[in-house]
Amino acid sequence: MAEQQVKGGVGAAIPHDSAHLHVSGEAIYTDDIPEVRGTLYAAIGVSERAHARITSIDLTKVRAAPGVMAVITAKDIPGRNDYGPVVADDPIFATALVQYFGQSIFAVAARTMEQARRAARLAVIEYEDLKANLTAEAALKDQSFVLPTEKLVRGNSKEAIARAPHRLKGKLKIGGQDQFYLEGMIAYALPKEDGTMLVYSSTQHPGEVQHQVAHALDVSAKDVVVECRRMGGGFGGKESQPGLFACVAALLARKTGTAVKLRVDRDDDMITTGKRHDFVTDYEVGFDDEGRILGIEFTLASRCGYSADLSGSINDRALFHSDNCYFLENVRITSYRCKTNTVSNTAFRGFGGPQGMMGIEYVVDEIARHLGKDPLDVRRLNFYGTNERNLTHYQQTIVDNVIHDIVAQLEKSSDYRARREEIRVFNAKSPILKRGIALTPVKFGISFTATHLNQAGCLLHVYTDGTLMLNHGGTEMGQGLFIKVAQVVAEELQIDIDRIRITASDTSKVPNASATAASSGADINGKAAQAAARAIKERLTAFAAEHFKVAPEKVVFRNNHVQAGDKTISFDELVKLAYFARVSLSATGFYRTPKIGYDRKTWSGNPFYYFCYGAAVAEVIIDTLTGENRVLRVDILHDVGRSLNPAIDMGQIEGGFIQGMGWLTTEHLWWNDKGKLMTHAPSTYKIPVASDLPPVFNVDIYQSGINAEDSIFRSKAVGEPPLMLAISVFHAIRDAVAGVAEYKASPRLDAPATAEEILLAIEELKARAARLVAQAKGRGELVA
Repeated sequence: MAEQQVKGGVGAAIPHDSAHLHVSGEAIYTDDIPEVRGTLYAAIGVSERAHARITSIDLTKVRAAPGVMAVITAKDIPGRNDYGPVVADDPIFATALVQYFGQSIFAVAARTMEQARRAARLAVIEYEDLKANLTAEAALKDQSFVLPTEKLVRGNSKEAIARAPHRLKGKLKIGGQDQFYLEGMIAYALPKEDGTMLVYSSTQHPGEVQHQVAHALDVSAKDVVVECRRMGGGFGGKESQPGLFACVAALLARKTGTAVKLRVDRDDDMITTGKRHDFVTDYEVGFDDEGRILGIEFTLASRCGYSADLSGSINDRALFHSDNCYFLENVRITSYRCKTNTVSNTAFRGFGGPQGMMGIEYVVDEIARHLGKDPLDVRRLNFYGTNERNLTHYQQTIVDNVIHDIVAQLEKSSDYRARREEIRVFNAKSPILKRGIALTPVKFGISFTATHLNQAGCLLHVYTDGTLMLNHGGTEMGQGLFIKVAQVVAEELQIDIDRIRITASDTSKVPNASATAASSGADINGKAAQAAARAIKERLTAFAAEHFKVAPEKVVFRNNHVQAGDKTISFDELVKLAYFARVSLSATGFYRTPKIGYDRKTWSGNPFYYFCYGAAVAEVIIDTLTGENRVLRVDILHDVGRSLNPAIDMGQIEGGFIQGMGWLTTEHLWWNDKGKLMTHAPSTYKIPVASDLPPVFNVDIYQSGINAEDSIFRSKAVGEPPLMLAISVFHAIRDAVAGVAEYKASPRLDAPATAEEILLAIEELKARAARLVAQAKGRGELVA
């Protein structure tokens, strides 16, 4: 008879801890918190110019508007007029200069939300327009950057390319993406006694918001508490930028002496907050007759916006991930961090990694089409090895490479080869509809590239009835972090998970916590919780050994009970005995990721603790007359190590893929020539919906997965890596477009591959193919 297990331990596929609250509407988000009497509502007045000097500002009508109780500008900030997360270049309120359309200039508090929003539109502001750079190309031309240019060089790429039997060069434009979290930006600030402030913020980084608010109010961190029980989505968009809204709410709360809520509507949210960085990637590559890359050079130019925000680390990660799964012996990568007069772009799931990987995948696909080979064969030829060809371009040795096995399994289970041939037969007979297929891999490094952020803390209480309260520095945005960390505690103490109460992220409980980002949430907070649980377990073990007169190794925790020699008592009973013996039943836990660190001057070292791997096969169909497309089938095999919770991990794999699919197909951000974002609502900005799911969607977790490093129960991160699996959809669309010219030329397709982009690629391909035919005829060559 199998030994009975605790309920909800590690490896159990249990639901999200708030799932029942989500579906019943009982989950409390920031806007659902009961408001204190007299709460005021805030709105922000913003710039209507992309780049201009403010020559005059008249807020008379704003102050006189119905219900208005307070209006503030930069002059009303007692502390620092800045909320920049890294560099002090993000003013809470612009003063003499505005640098993007939608930049905050003033704020108003009124008795109702509608009154505040109406009043904010009554300002009379005069501008002197200045030249506005709206694209990375324009900024590059003017040498306008938010941060210094970085270069990574290994080997001699120029010489390797020059000597290569084949050479290609080209350009790829990669679009940005709005996080489009369901819950918009919101902060609720409540003044407390003695000049202190409580702020409820929808944020992935409560500790940073705490410091931003404290700096704005000119108080110490101890005087500000930031709490977040859950977010209605974050995706990186709530890592650095919630500070603006929290600071504005807190400043108005300080001025009025009453609670202030600032909730931004969807249009304003999209206009005033940063997106995924769009990139322009130029490449030149040399390769042999089989398709092996001999030398490669990349130029990565990203649109960072008007300020640095997190662009340094984001572009660093793009640089690190320009290899994806491929060994690059001779490589030069130049990374430009372009300053533009657009909103400051910020974190988004993948954090620069997807853009870096898009570049190399495009190159590998181009090589295959140039040589007339199956792109999968060229990909496999260039894969990192396991014992050789296993050193990255930043000098980290790969010790956990499973991409060969994953791709082999997926190639077989998806019937890739037979389907590819069948698709070519279909396309030869179908003049209008064309199908395409692609298999692309993923290798994604796990850790913050800013090494100091790889730390976490936890606070764990055990009450005398045997129940627990768990708090840690991670935040919950729907991804299932809280339930995973609770499962770790349940496993360590061998108790059912329903004994554990999960509590809100709170800067007064766990200080100095890093953002929940970089897919590291379960890794670092799980380890911190494990440390706290083990500290309590060690105390209880020592007490039980002494109390029952047995050796400590004879004390075993199992299935809500504790066995001490021949004596077995319930966990509850042991806790009560320990309490009366004055044993501490509360503990903190701390964790710092080991074996990481690198030299940014030489771009060498170990920025990542380990890597996650996966692969996807996507099949699409396009209409060559309209550019419309559908994803017909997707097969995924993804590595999560030893899963902490397979149900949660499966949801992350599926959701990440679909979000990536949106980035590369439908989510088109468009600014007009005045620098105003015109796609600022679901009517014009198209995220995937339920009907966009592939009719055949086969998703599997790699069963042989195990983390080579000592991660939490040998699991692997799952938040970001699955998004890059959607690169397969982009290349399946390219494959379908290539069918228009019978695969004799490679399509020029930028991302996102909207219907318009697909049509443009088809027309360009037809024209180029016609030129090739004419040239062949001119040379007297036989043309079929």
